[in-house]
Amino acid sequence: MSLLPESASFEELVQDYFLAVRGAGLMLSALDTELLTTWAREGVPFEVVARGISRSAEKALWDARPGEPVLRSLRACRRQVESEIKKYRELAAGAGEEPSSSAPRRKRARSWEETRHARLCAALEDLAGRNEALSHRVRNLRITVLAHVPEEPAAMDAQEVLAFLLVLRTLPFLDRCALWREALAASAEQQVMSPRARKVSRRFRVLATVRRRLGVKEL
Repeated sequence: MSLLPESASFEELVQDYFLAVRGAGLMLSALDTELLTTWAREGVPFEVVARGISRSAEKALWDARPGEPVLRSLRACRRQVESEIKKYRELAAGAGEEPSSSAPRRKRARSWEETRHARLCAALEDLAGRNEALSHRVRNLRITVLAHVPEEPAAMDAQEVLAFLLVLRTLPFLDRCALWREALAASAEQQVMSPRARKVSRRFRVLATVRRRLGVKEL
């Protein structure tokens, strides 16, 4: 898996992300490539599809056997990805402009990120209500990390990761160590990957493990 240039296509970005989260493989099958082409025609941001892939992988992670890929194929993500695409398009309802226009695309992305931001804030507030020790941390997060809605979908992903990693730091030291070990245990079993792919894979596993430990459901 190679490092992708900034000019990488939608298809290249999705394939790279899927294989990194999967933790194995060098290319997609013919059927997966066909499905990816279908998603590319939808004209949605890469982050929408990536979110569907990560959510599918998160659900499959806990049933995967040691040494086995989290996901067997991109087609295994189809239901979750198309659900994310549907949510994204629903937020465009009432825009009053053609989907091919760049202006409504920006509006859709903004609405999508605003919704995700609101759900993230609500999830953390709920977490603080269930765990008094986290109340102070959540207030600080609202003031700093969550003060503004990110302008770009990728920035929203980074905000979510940062928020949960900061919450993780409030847990007792031994609990933090156990979570890190659990999240990174599969790294040694994965095939050789590029530094970027290893980073994506590690971030996905850490975030999924932390969310599960804290009892935070899908946002």
